[in-house]
Amino acid sequence: MLDSLPPLGLQRVKVIALAVSDLNRANQFYGQQLGLSPAFEGEEPVGWWLESVILMLKPDWAVPTDAPNPRMTLAVDHAPATQGALRARSIVIADEVQPYGAFYVGSFLDSEGNKLWFCSPVTV
Repeated sequence: MLDSLPPLGLQRVKVIALAVSDLNRANQFYGQQLGLSPAFEGEEPVGWWLESVILMLKPDWAVPTDAPNPRMTLAVDHAPATQGALRARSIVIADEVQPYGAFYVGSFLDSEGNKLWFCSPVTV
């Protein structure tokens, strides 16, 4: 039965939304500490650009937590170096970078307690 349905045309992730309790503090974290560019819809900023994906911060959604919030993993060039750069900016590392199959994977906490993951391929 599913074979007879037309394709949905799903292409890529466009928006990821995270719960925040303090929008000003979260905007400062993503803009100044992580260096992301604001994403605009008309005159109002709606979030932060991660290449072609918008990271939307929502202050009216419950208390932030690392679960059951969506898991977001950011691609980086070299996870161990990224971990060092995050520490240099006094960003809390939640999970130390570890090899996981063909990737290095680690995580850090944003200003609101959301856990954000990052990964890079393991290179020889």
